[in-house]
Amino acid sequence: MLTSRTAPAASTAGRLTARDLITCGVFAALMLFFTMAGGALLAPNPVLTFAMPAAVALLTGPVYLLLIAKVPKHGPVVIVGAVLGLIMFVTGMYWGWAVTYVVAGFVGDLVAGAGGFRSQGLNLLSFMLFSLNPLGSYAMLWLSPDSYAAYLVGRGTEQAYMDTMLATGVGWMFPAMIASILGCALISGLLGRRLLRRQFEKAGVTAR
Repeated sequence: MLTSRTAPAASTAGRLTARDLITCGVFAALMLFFTMAGGALLAPNPVLTFAMPAAVALLTGPVYLLLIAKVPKHGPVVIVGAVLGLIMFVTGMYWGWAVTYVVAGFVGDLVAGAGGFRSQGLNLLSFMLFSLNPLGSYAMLWLSPDSYAAYLVGRGTEQAYMDTMLATGVGWMFPAMIASILGCALISGLLGRRLLRRQFEKAGVTAR
């Protein structure tokens, strides 16, 4: 259990400062790095790609939670979601992924903000929900497979890759993806809390 500390009200209120924005940029870069690391070995394979969102969730928890501790205000999670969503779009990913990155940023911001960005439980839930962002792309494999494949092939994905991916994406796999993402996000968040305990204590994050 972490000890509860009362943080200055100014740290959780008001506008983002220039320093806060620089911190957001640094953490957006870190999130992108670990996202790419999680997908490097899995995303290029049309079968293993379904495990990529869970791998990313497993790697990004400590970074996400530390961002909230460093800048306990509304805005940073939204900014990171928007930046990563834009990067996904310009690099040829399905447009729905960019949209859900932004939506997940707002949802994560609201959930963490409900606890004043000081509740470990709500911050962890915020990360778990944020980690579902790749489903904005993968869900289309079941909702509209033909348009999904046509869009990605049109943006440079090989047809053979899409054919294998479509053949692999059986019905049970989508709920399994959701469960694996949430499970890996939970593990990552709990590990991050343990690794960064001292930093969270300094930031006044409580064990609630």
